[in-house]
Amino acid sequence: MENLSRQVDLVIFDCDGVLVDSEVISCRAHSETLTRHGYPITPDQVLERFLGRSMRQAILEVEAEMGRGLPDDFNAQVYAEIFRSFATSLQATPHIEETLAAIALPVCVASSGPPEKIRASLNRVGLWDRFAPHIFSAVQVSHGKPAPDLFLLAAGQMQTPPARCLVIEDSLAGIVAAVAAGMAVLGFHGGSHCRPGHGNGLRDAGAIAIFDDMRQLPGLIAQIDQKPGLVAGFPAL
Repeated sequence: MENLSRQVDLVIFDCDGVLVDSEVISCRAHSETLTRHGYPITPDQVLERFLGRSMRQAILEVEAEMGRGLPDDFNAQVYAEIFRSFATSLQATPHIEETLAAIALPVCVASSGPPEKIRASLNRVGLWDRFAPHIFSAVQVSHGKPAPDLFLLAAGQMQTPPARCLVIEDSLAGIVAAVAAGMAVLGFHGGSHCRPGHGNGLRDAGAIAIFDDMRQLPGLIAQIDQKPGLVAGFPAL
């Protein structure tokens, strides 16, 4: 890890691919719906192009390429399929509950997903009450990731200077957004969607460290912020 000690007063978590292992489900639903409407694309291509970005941004890009609009209810179609799959197969990221219990800092969520998707996923895995009401969505800002707007909104709402925020992200867009916001960011590459080399890409984009097991996170936070007693059971190194 880069030798970067700084004061951390807030940990900002992305949702999909960080708190919940949802990206494979979401990419499959997105690709199937786009293909049905005349834009053939595989789940892997959706992952490559749109991971970490808002549905609004993805739709604008696809419509520009197609030269026509998608149906007005395209979002609803995609999310209906996502929610059906969430109800039967969505899982929390392994060890996330014990990890959150070990972090003695304020936390919040900043996700590219719409509020109803964030609520559905966090409720499904029992994490909604751990974060609510400190949950922020890209629909609240003009420009989603990789722009810094969402992370700056979260910091402002949590009354924390950006320089004292630490972001946990799994996407290149999220890493770039956090760096642009002036925040330190750790890259998580332990989701089922992550291919070999994904972590290296996150590091190259600006993550100060990468990790693939949530049990590593409390120790990483302790290394970054040297305040005594920061993380339960993890003394500062």
